[in-house]
Amino acid sequence: MTRLASQLPPQVQHAALVGASSPPMISATTMTGVAGLVREVLGERTLKRASQAIMLDIELIENRDCFIPQATMAAFLDVVDRSPGGETFGLLVVPEVSFDGLGKWSEHVLSSGTLGAAILRAGETLNYHSTGDRLNLSVFSGMARFSYYAATRGLPGHSAISSGTAGVMLSLMRSYLSTEWRPWMIELDIPRPRNAGCYEDQFSCPVIFGAKAVTICFDAGLLGTSRSRTSGPRLTTLEDVIRSRYAPISLNQFPNVVVAQIWAQVLTGQVSIESTACALDISIRSLQRILNAEGIGFRELVSAIRTQRARELLRGTSVSITEIAFELGYATSAGFARAFRKATGLAPHEYRDRSAPVA
Repeated sequence: MTRLASQLPPQVQHAALVGASSPPMISATTMTGVAGLVREVLGERTLKRASQAIMLDIELIENRDCFIPQATMAAFLDVVDRSPGGETFGLLVVPEVSFDGLGKWSEHVLSSGTLGAAILRAGETLNYHSTGDRLNLSVFSGMARFSYYAATRGLPGHSAISSGTAGVMLSLMRSYLSTEWRPWMIELDIPRPRNAGCYEDQFSCPVIFGAKAVTICFDAGLLGTSRSRTSGPRLTTLEDVIRSRYAPISLNQFPNVVVAQIWAQVLTGQVSIESTACALDISIRSLQRILNAEGIGFRELVSAIRTQRARELLRGTSVSITEIAFELGYATSAGFARAFRKATGLAPHEYRDRSAPVA
């Protein structure tokens, strides 16, 4: 069960426990800075078109511990890739991405003592960052191969994802080596592009195309390299990751993915059944049928998730009730107050007063 689902009403908890297989999901932190780079390089109009295509404002959730379908990420980047000047966007992403920015999961991985241990830990815990992907480390004749098999391979928009993935993998490695370090070779899981030379210029090493995975090839002797003491200790456990993210099993059931998608939308302040169905690549009627089979309606689910988020904000922050109403997408604070009272039996200010710590 997801952390969120465990705190929802019983019928919502039930809906989050059973259902069809889910589409591959990925942490929204993967998109950190991408929307801003689109605006900077290709303009506000391109960013708007890409956001409209996925019916979600990525910028509002890119630093939050929530999940989006991997197909949503690919669809966003496909619009960018097909825009005038966007064909090299994937290469522009490479120096901007950072493994260090992927939240508690990346902190846990980087708390490993050596580069080899970090790569192995990343593979063992990858489902806390994404589902449907796979990571592998192999060594042969002194060469190490660090490979990432992406669920988006073959989807429109994957070209930018492939380059960005290589950038993130290099960022992980340079946390143990140095910013100047370069690999022997990189393999990308995309067809050879017309501007292939630009890839070698960006990565400063030979680049092979048409591979089955994004792979960094390097001297196996570097696997034993320890992190510099100047990097500082990272006391992050797997339990910290679990508390900040859904457990891996939580995204293996379709209703859980619906909950995760609504949660991401609640964080943006705009929720609709149309955008949820679009993100999951199903019709509105199919989405309603799946939820109805679990005894819960879409509006009921949204209300429960909004109420849970409202509780968190009332209990854990000092922002005004009007600000909370706006954050949750309510047109007025009065409308929020009515909905909250209907769900909890208390007015927002009453709930906050009762939740205040005793002096």
